[in-house]
Amino acid sequence: MTQTQERTRTFGWTDPAAHAAMIGRRSGLELLQAIGKGEIPAPPIMRLIDVASLEAEEGSVTLRLDPQEFHYNPLGSMHGGVISTLLDTAAACSVHTTLPAGIGYTSLDLSVKFLRPITLATGRITCTGAVLQKGRRTALAEARLTDTSDRLLAHATSSCLLFEMP
Repeated sequence: MTQTQERTRTFGWTDPAAHAAMIGRRSGLELLQAIGKGEIPAPPIMRLIDVASLEAEEGSVTLRLDPQEFHYNPLGSMHGGVISTLLDTAAACSVHTTLPAGIGYTSLDLSVKFLRPITLATGRITCTGAVLQKGRRTALAEARLTDTSDRLLAHATSSCLLFEMP
């Protein structure tokens, strides 16, 4: 058995209850733009996977991430769960940008297509979500994950349930 040197990683996060409490006080767009500008700490999942940036506008969210070894699966490429997390975040947060204060959401489903492997050599990846349709109770969104040459790496669609926050 080949011995390899273990690598370590340390990260921190803020209380996720603080983010949830802001849903009732700010619109989704205001909240996500504040996170993107660093005025509000990023939610724990963004710190966990090391998202480099978040940009939000009405109906769309863009995330950027630099692939890291800690994203890898046993095959030596980015794990599908990390890819799915990026796609889910971009799609669902795009829906969030359309919601007024006091309205929450949750993903109902996520359908993902993995098209190309992602490794350190891929370089920075960009995940852009967009709302395709929004009704009173549900919304449909998509997310596209691309490399620096704008090649499509993965794609997802997601339905979200909309509800009033207690």
